[in-house]
Amino acid sequence: MKTRFLIISILAIITATSCASRKNIIYFQDKPLEEGLFTSEPIQLTYKPDDILTINVSALDPTTAMPFNLPVVSNNTTDLRSAQGALQQQSYLVDYEGNIEFPVLGTIKVEGLTRKELTTLLVDRIKVMAKDPIVNVRLANFTVTVIGEVSSPGTFTMQDERVTLLEALGYANDLTIFGKRDNVKLIREVDGKKKFANIDLTSINVVNSPVYYLQQNDVIYVEQNNAKVRSSTYNQNNGVLISAIGTLTTILAVFLIK
Repeated sequence: MKTRFLIISILAIITATSCASRKNIIYFQDKPLEEGLFTSEPIQLTYKPDDILTINVSALDPTTAMPFNLPVVSNNTTDLRSAQGALQQQSYLVDYEGNIEFPVLGTIKVEGLTRKELTTLLVDRIKVMAKDPIVNVRLANFTVTVIGEVSSPGTFTMQDERVTLLEALGYANDLTIFGKRDNVKLIREVDGKKKFANIDLTSINVVNSPVYYLQQNDVIYVEQNNAKVRSSTYNQNNGVLISAIGTLTTILAVFLIK
């Protein structure tokens, strides 16, 4: 009976100190909703204060487009076509009132506009002075911060304005084995206020989440799971196992004495 009790005690402690179960680790465990996987659509990204926009204006006749670009230093000022080709993307900081100062056109309200809306606005105003203008607008500082239990936490600048939650986690080289996958937190600023959302990566329907497509300056926080929290109270030499062995040694000593 004593031997049986010892075996049961050992098994119970080993089970309690074992690694996280498959259920706590695997992504996309359930079945998709009946509507299918592709019901979510990218959000329409709109511009906000502190955004940096690159705007370049070109036209069939380069001389008509040049006034709408910020001045650049060129070694060949006599060749307008070369100067036009040398133009780099022009950067404009959106101020706290949501405006940019644009050559010739002056102050332009860009806050709340999408890329398409701002492009259309600029084309409509420039074409009065330049024939068939082409306007290219891009957000230069689309950044996402990923912190917590990921392999490479940090702030990442994206080259695309259509970025998903999974892509951002990919930039951070995925969650560690200690990341809490069923309660990833997203922090987003909306109208000057911080908003929070909880995301369950163990559900395949995460792709239908309203926060699946990210916005500039989103913060993703991956919480530590219970295994990591418990282990943090011990040293890195597996204090849990040492404690368990000590407990078993005490139990064995008591039984041997008897």
